[in-house]
Order: sequence, then C-alpha cells, then structure tokens
Amino acid sequence: MARRGAGTPFLLQLSLLLLLCPGGTLSCASVAVGSPVVPLGSAVTATCTIQSELCHGLEQGKVQISWMLDNKPVAGSQRQGPGGTEVSNLTLPQFNHTQARLWCCVEWNGTKQRVGMAEIRAGYPPAKPLNLSCILNLGDYGLTCQWEQGENSHLPTSVTLKCAGSRTQVVTGCTPQSGHSHCTVPRRLLQLYREMEIWVSVTNALGTAESEHLCIDPMDVAKLDPPTLKSIQSIPFQTNCVALAWDMAQGTEHMELQCELRYRAPEDTAWSLVTGIVSRAGTAQHCGFLFGTQYHFQMRCRRSSALAYWSEWSPARNYTTHEKAPTAKLDTWWGAQPARAGGWLEVQLRWKAPQRYEANGRVLGYRVTLSPKKRGRDPPTVCNTTHTQCNFSVPMGTRRVYLSVYNAAGESAATEVVLLERKGQPPAGLWAVSRDKSSLWVHWEAPLAPVAAYVLEWQRVTSEPGHCSACWQMERDGAATTALIHYGIEPFQRYNISLYPLYKDAVGIPIHTTAYSQQKAPSHAPKLHLRRISKSEAELCWDSLPVEIQNGFITSYTIFWANSIADVASATVNPSLSSFVIRGLKPSTLYKVHIMASTVAGGTNGTSLTLVTTVLDDTEIQFLFLTLALVFLLLILLLICFQKNERMKEQLWPSVPDPANSSLGKWMPAALPQEPLLVLAAREPGPAAISTVTVLEGTPRKLPGKEPSTLPNVPTVLPRPYVRQEGPGGPVQYARVGGAGYRGQRLLPEPVPRFYENLRGRGDGGEDWGVPEEPPATFPLLQGLRIGGADELHECRAD
Repeated sequence: MARRGAGTPFLLQLSLLLLLCPGGTLSCASVAVGSPVVPLGSAVTATCTIQSELCHGLEQGKVQISWMLDNKPVAGSQRQGPGGTEVSNLTLPQFNHTQARLWCCVEWNGTKQRVGMAEIRAGYPPAKPLNLSCILNLGDYGLTCQWEQGENSHLPTSVTLKCAGSRTQVVTGCTPQSGHSHCTVPRRLLQLYREMEIWVSVTNALGTAESEHLCIDPMDVAKLDPPTLKSIQSIPFQTNCVALAWDMAQGTEHMELQCELRYRAPEDTAWSLVTGIVSRAGTAQHCGFLFGTQYHFQMRCRRSSALAYWSEWSPARNYTTHEKAPTAKLDTWWGAQPARAGGWLEVQLRWKAPQRYEANGRVLGYRVTLSPKKRGRDPPTVCNTTHTQCNFSVPMGTRRVYLSVYNAAGESAATEVVLLERKGQPPAGLWAVSRDKSSLWVHWEAPLAPVAAYVLEWQRVTSEPGHCSACWQMERDGAATTALIHYGIEPFQRYNISLYPLYKDAVGIPIHTTAYSQQKAPSHAPKLHLRRISKSEAELCWDSLPVEIQNGFITSYTIFWANSIADVASATVNPSLSSFVIRGLKPSTLYKVHIMASTVAGGTNGTSLTLVTTVLDDTEIQFLFLTLALVFLLLILLLICFQKNERMKEQLWPSVPDPANSSLGKWMPAALPQEPLLVLAAREPGPAAISTVTVLEGTPRKLPGKEPSTLPNVPTVLPRPYVRQEGPGGPVQYARVGGAGYRGQRLLPEPVPRFYENLRGRGDGGEDWGVPEEPPATFPLLQGLRIGGADELHECRAD
C-alpha cells in the first residue's frame, strides 16, 4: 500500500484507516479462485467482486479494480455485475509459483488499496515411494520399516505406513516424523508367523501414491543376534583342517537357521567365506588352512528364508594352526670371485624367503652346506643365518652348495645351487617403462641361444653406496620377454636394472638400463658459479644435481640472463654439460643470471647470480699494463742516462760560477776608498755609494779584414754596470757579467747606462790599473761590486 506524504490531511488519513480496519470496507470485496491448489504450470482463474454501497470512503464514481500477484501487477477485465456490483475476472495462463498471494485492489485517493486476497499453491502429485523393507526386532518385536522418498511435490504431504493381515482390515501401522522415511509398527498390530501386507501411502491435495506392497511374515524378516564361537582346534589326522563349535543366540534354538563362517590371516586383505553351515549341529569342520598361520574367525546366522536378514558378525576369535616342516624350493642368486688368500672362493649367496604356504609355519633360519643331508649324519655347514643372504668362503673348485630352510617342526629338503661361470651370451636389448608409481614393466629381446631362466636385478641409484639384497627376482620361464617389478619401487627415484640370462651350463653377461616409475620437476636447480668474465663474455659452471633430488631424467638446462633494461635472453644446454659461455654481453653492464633444470614433467628455477661485465678484455688490460710498464721502464732508462752523461746534464742543468770563489776574488784588494757614484736606480733616483768596483775586461774581437786601430788620446769607455736599487739606503746586489755570456741567460732589466770617468781599480799590491789600449768588444764583467758599508757582501746568481 502506498503511503501519503507528510502533508496528507488528517481526514484523508482517517478515511484510509477506516478503509483498512476490520469491519470496514474490506467486507465490501470478495475474491474467488477456481482452485487454491493447482498443478505447477497450469492456468489459474480468479474473480473479484466489489459492492460499492458497502465500501465507505471510496471516491464517488466508477470503481477501478486491479490485480497484483504478490508485488507484481497483472491485468484483468472489469464489468458491472448485478445489484450495482463491480466484477473483475483474471486468468493466469501459466502459474509457475509454488506459493503466491493474489490481491484484488481498488483505486482510492490516487493510490491502490488491497481489499481482497486469495492464496494459491502449486506443485505435483506425490511420487511413489521406493525400496520398502522391514526388519523385526526380537527385543520388543517391533517391525521397523524404511523406504526411499520420491521427488518433492512442493505441497503439504501426509505419509502413513499401512498394514493388513489375512483376516484383518487395513490399518495405519505408523506415521513417520516430518522429514523422515522410516517408522516402527508396534507388536499389537502384527500377526507373527502369518503373512501380512505392508505398504507406504503418500497423499497431498493433488492425489495419492502408494509403494509396492510387501507381503511377508514378520518373523521372516527378524534380525537375529549373532552366535558365539566356543572353540577352534586342529584335526591331527587332517593336517590342514580345523573343527569349530559355537552356541546360538538365546531364543533361536527352535528356529531353522543358516550360518556362514569367514576367516583371514593378518596379512590378507580379503576374507575367505564358508557358506551352507547348518546351525542345529553346533559344530563344523573346514579344510584348506595353512600350517603355522594365525587366523581370525567370525560367524553369523539367519532364518532359512529368502527375505531373512543376517545377524551381525560374532566377535572375532583368533587361532593358529599347527606347524609342519617347510616344503619350499628356494629361488637363489649368487656371485663368486677368488679370495685374496689362494685356494679359496668367496661366495655371496642370496635367496628368496619361502611363500607362506611353503614355510608351513614361522621360519627360524637358513642353512648352507657343502653337500646334501645324509641319513645318520649332518654335512658341514658354511653358513647358518636368519637373513636371506650369506657371504662365505669355499675351497677353489667348488661348484655346488646346498641351501635349506627350517622351522620348529623340521627342515626342508636342500635346494641345490650350481655356481655357474658368467660367460654366456647377453640379451639383445632391455628397456623399462612405468606401469604405475610403484611398479615397472621390463621388456627385453631374448638372445639367440636357448635360455633356461632369467634373473632380474634392480638397485636404487643413490649418492651414497647402498645395496638391496632382496631387490631381485627369478623368471623361470625361459621363453618370457617381459616381467613386472613391484617390490621396493618408489616414485621419483632412479633405478638401475640388470637382466642375467641363465643357460644350462653358464650365466649370461648382463644387460643394463635405468628407469623411473614416475617423474616430476627437480626439487632444486644447480647453483651457478662464475668461472671468468670479460666485457662481452661470461663463463658459468655448475655442479651436477644429486640423483635423489633430480626426480627424473634431466632433459636440459636452460640459462636465462637479463640486464637492467629487461633485455632477457636464454639458451638451452645439453644435460651432459656443466658449463656455458654467455656471449654478446655489453661492457660494464650488470646482469642477473639463473639456471632452470628440466625433466619431462617440468622445470625448476635456481637462485639468481648477479655479475657485472668489465670495461676491457683481458688482452686489452694486459696490453695496457704492458704499455705502462714499457713507458715506466723507458723513463727509468732516460733518468739513468741523464745521470751518467755529463754533457747532457750540462745542457739541461748548466753550472753557474760562484763569484766569491773565483780567482779574481782572491787577489781583489781588501779595502778600496769609497768614491761617489751616481747610479739611476729603477725604484729611486738618489745616488748610491759604491765601495769597490772591480772590472775584468774581455779580449777585443777583431773584425775580419780590418786591423785594430789605436786611439792613444781617446778616453777609455768603461763598461756600464747593471745596478738594481732594493731600497733607500739599502745594499745593492751585484752581478758578474762575462764577455760572451751563455746561451739562454736572461739579463736583468737595466736603465740607460752612463759612463763613469776616472774610474780606476786597485789591486792587492797597490798598483793602479790603467785603461786598456783598445776598448773591449763586449761589456766587461763586474766582479766585485760592493755597495754600502765595507762589511756587507751579497751574492747574486743569474736566474
């Protein structure tokens, strides 16, 4: 029903309440349907009648009738009925709801109001119950019946168990609880030892269904209590037979019963069943038991009727049959080689344990002798063990030994073992395939020579040496070309298989193969190692995987490498290799490398190895170091040469004479009168006091073709000194200037020179130095220029 907004007037709300309240306008409408329960998918008809004069509060005018199926509007037809009524008819051609409500609505104040309703259900007729069966409980003599329900009818259904006797009417035996399909008929409604008819009846609004009628005597379907095994014992004269005795359940002594006996040994997976035992005797005998074997025995009984139910199995009773001397002829296999000590032969003898039916009891041990047992005396024994193999030494030339097995009841006849030489022809071919994860089929090609038997041997391949003494079997059919190995085979493990042909007088050379019963991807991939690397290549190596984690035959190794910009490359390597060289790498680049080991069942990736290529190759690095070494050696040789060659040293580092230690300095006068000398200094124009000046004139140079002229009366031109004033009143350095100088010598900057007149020198002897008759061709050398006080002397060397 639609609701008006918050602003609806109060009177309209009151009228709506009056329309919907009990005794209001609902009594003015009635809804009728053709049938409230219809088959699912069939048509439905309905009629809604509105009496307008009884619908107070409706708007004046024609009444508008509409229909809704649950919350979905459906269309119907409307007409005016007798007595001022409004009638609307509705037809639904296909009703697909199991349960729905059909509403009749009228228009009131612009909204649809529900004024009438009819509920309709749809479904199917009840299904027939199946597999009715009943069991009589001897405790309270109630008959419990059960059945299988049919398909759901989607309608309310009533289920009852009906029963009727030969002289009684049909009665309701019991009604099951909701959702259950079994119930129990009480003893008061049953007729024991008389035939009764029992069936299940199911009813709903669309019909009734019944199960098949079961005609039984309730005692025929009684479930008896199990018997009790009282004793079990062996019959001495019939060595493989036992006698059993039992007691019947209480209350069944007067009944004709059938019983069954079952037994098995602890190693057996299935029970052996003995049928047709008559219960009245209380005893039974049965043969075919193995000697010295423990058995579990159980027994059950039922009435002699096709409909009778077996009792539960009695509690198990254990019994061990008596033993007998073994009757086994053992399968043997041997290996022989000369001992280190001469004259003896070392033999390794293996044999198969006897079957249970051959052992005739619990095996206590095995005995190996050099001759068969003779009446009255025992032969020499070389081995007595409880295992299925023995190593012993016999004299050289021994060709036969004898093996026997014994238990508490006696010893078997000896099995002759002929120590044949291994020199026969091998089989032409051998291969093995998997049958399942715990067995292998072995096929071979028979050799040309006739074969008496074959010995098939297999050993699990492990990293540590091991040996399975029982992993072999003998095929006594010399014409056979196939055999099944089902002992000691595990999935994902490798086995070495060998086949030996046995000839009449020799053992053939074996042929070998390897096989897996089931393969999968390796447990781990090998670990990569870097052997060498250059700017464009990297050599990788790895160790072989232990065979235990290979999980199959390695078909290939795949190397993957990628740099930082995701350039991925790969290469597949033969499984026989253990190294690989990656070529075409970029210099000075980081790479991630990993390896994947693969079998036919999949592959496994290993951990990544990070490597960085070099900038130079090994040859380039060697060439670079060789070049540097040659350069360094050359430098050392040059230094040695410079050190030893004085001429070269003089050219590069010339020696500058020390004026203080010259010969002229030794005969220079000790003191000279100071005379004023005006010198233009670069820094200060003031006059400087010159204490002593010594001038050494150079030899005049003659010009070619000309004779030197004499100038007797011309004043002598004195050499111009080079003076540098360091400061006012301070000392002035002096320099010695040679006439010719030396190459590359730098001259001090100098002012424009002046001539000094009347400059004379005095030697040590007080003699005056005259002016030379010819002017020198070069500037004279200043040997002992001293400026300032007589006690101050400074040396200056050419830069």
